[in-house]
Amino acid sequence: MCSLALETEPLELLFERDGLPRFGLASTLSAIYGGDLGFSTPRLFANFVSSIDGVVALPTGDESGHVVSGDSEADRFVMALLRACADPVIVGAGTFRKGAGHLWHADAIYPDGAQGFEETRSRLGLTRRPTLVIVTGSGLIDTTQPAVCDAILVTTPAGEARLRHQAPSSARIIVSDDDKVRFADVIRLLHKEGLQILLTEGGPSLVAQLVDETVLDELFVTSSPTLFGRYPNDHRKSLIDGLDLADRRLELLSVRRHRSHLFLRYALSRP
Repeated sequence: MCSLALETEPLELLFERDGLPRFGLASTLSAIYGGDLGFSTPRLFANFVSSIDGVVALPTGDESGHVVSGDSEADRFVMALLRACADPVIVGAGTFRKGAGHLWHADAIYPDGAQGFEETRSRLGLTRRPTLVIVTGSGLIDTTQPAVCDAILVTTPAGEARLRHQAPSSARIIVSDDDKVRFADVIRLLHKEGLQILLTEGGPSLVAQLVDETVLDELFVTSSPTLFGRYPNDHRKSLIDGLDLADRRLELLSVRRHRSHLFLRYALSRP
């Protein structure tokens, strides 16, 4: 088997809670990650990169995670690894629009790990690549994007009216019962379809709703050694945006380090 490595050293394990599930990752991946990874099922987890002062999204026309991370190769690897372990990847319409042309696959952001990702997914009994789930209340997304072809589109009745005439026939449309998407209902439906390990890559408004509805189980945060600052009406977003979550508590599950980046894994408590 070919070797695989970051440009420098692998992630260093600083802390991990005892008893966490382990999948038995492909050896090339566990060597970089600094150990194994796994999830109990069913499980919904989110992944973000955040600056030290809490900025996760910038008001740019394209996806800003690479700016926040400082183009960290280690961050791309962890993002890809989490995608490799997921049944679907769930994104909001804003994240989807900023990711024009992107395919939410592991090898799309870390191609050197393609063999290990495919081996891991095969061991887990997953399809070769995760399904993309796009949540759009309005239905105002570019349905010509390649990622839409085999996606699941979750929308409202108003959004369905647009998408039925625009989405490719290979895409599936799931419609909420009212004018607002309830994520608890969506998650239950995905579980019934056999999709048990769910990853969301945001954005901040979507994740805020997941936490508010108490359906988010875990949170992965890459703490990037950067500062951006804030000023009135700057449209820079923190990890949770648009809701008051009233002091929701988390439990630290693991900490890894690559140079000055920290990779944090938390479990969310139930109120």
